Amino acid sequence: MPKRPTPSVGVRFTVSVLDANAHLFAVTLLIEQPAKNQRVSLPVWIPGSYLVREFSQHLQNLQAWQDGQPVTMQQLDKHQWQANTVAGKPLELQYAVYAFDASVRTAFLDSTRGFFNATSLCLRVAGQEDTPHALEIVPGVATEGWNLVTGLPSHSVDAAGFGHYRAADYDELADCPVEMGRFWNGHFTAGGVEHRFVISGAGAWLDGERLIDDTRRICEAQIAFWHGDGAPPFSNYVFMLHASGDGYGGLEHRNSTALICQRADLPRLRPSTSDKPAALKATDGYTTLLGLISHEYFHTWNVKRLRPTEFKRYDYTAENYTELLWFFEGFTSYYDDLMLRRAGLIDDTAYLQLVAKTINQVQQTPGRHVQSVAQASFDAWVKYYRMHENTPNATVSYYTKGSLVALCLDLTLRA
Repeated sequence: MPKRPTPSVGVRFTVSVLDANAHLFAVTLLIEQPAKNQRVSLPVWIPGSYLVREFSQHLQNLQAWQDGQPVTMQQLDKHQWQANTVAGKPLELQYAVYAFDASVRTAFLDSTRGFFNATSLCLRVAGQEDTPHALEIVPGVATEGWNLVTGLPSHSVDAAGFGHYRAADYDELADCPVEMGRFWNGHFTAGGVEHRFVISGAGAWLDGERLIDDTRRICEAQIAFWHGDGAPPFSNYVFMLHASGDGYGGLEHRNSTALICQRADLPRLRPSTSDKPAALKATDGYTTLLGLISHEYFHTWNVKRLRPTEFKRYDYTAENYTELLWFFEGFTSYYDDLMLRRAGLIDDTAYLQLVAKTINQVQQTPGRHVQSVAQASFDAWVKYYRMHENTPNATVSYYTKGSLVALCLDLTLRA
């Protein structure tokens, strides 16, 4: 596809592979109208994962130019820099980012796959967070044969997905991760909206048809739950799943989700297409995967659109405290399994076994007598992601106990 000229926007990023074997992305930032002594910063956390992760530790070789001349960059603190600029003349910054964290929260790059959240790669331009942002992802020798997918609106991309993307502001840029590599690719429609599902790390044995059909049923059940016969609040959606030896996790975004599962949990092709798959059990790895898919998709509403006033605008520079994670994560955890039942993917026995598992987890945690779910939410920044030998005695999970709060409320309303 021939490239159209990139429209004029105030903040433009160009990302390419600097050295896949060294796990380095190259990033160029062009600020069309910088302020005098322009400041830039990198987020210290990513929304949806409540821990200060200090992404700036992986940024290196930051350099700047204005009017063809080098500009002095002064580091102000752990994640913020100031350029010695005059106002109004384009400022170009170049730097590299080390990316070797295979989680859904940061960035990863090797010779087989690339993934990143903008919170790990893209500096925030002080005073221009609300202006349109452009992102160009450039193909190269290291990405030959790769495809690329993201929830960002495309402006001018090639058949593989590399090229120019647009974001209305920094928040949208930060909320649309990018997956690239040689991945399995599937599509389906739910609620009248196109959904795309890509998987890196899957084998030829993958039963993609079953995964797509089951995911579609989950999505349709959730869209019906939130909107009845109405349409969902997005025009497209992307599932990005990385299958590994022992990974698990997910992170929600406005029209996409990044997921990690154990490769063994993926559905496998049956010897004969006439063989019906066995009924799912609560203990099946595939049930766990479907529950993860259901959980992150439910967050499309509960967290990404239904969220408290303190989260109306994220502060990327520090912790964002709330006492409501038991609602965001706990209620979502209640509905993720319930939606599997409503979609007909598990039966009553399997569903009740999943509920019993959650009850047992909470009952076996002495910390439930010490910490309320509201306190667990507020302390997430220093306790939930920093577990140690005394954690079960002093804390309770806002996921599991919050799920039981949702169950009790649901049963009370029904009664």
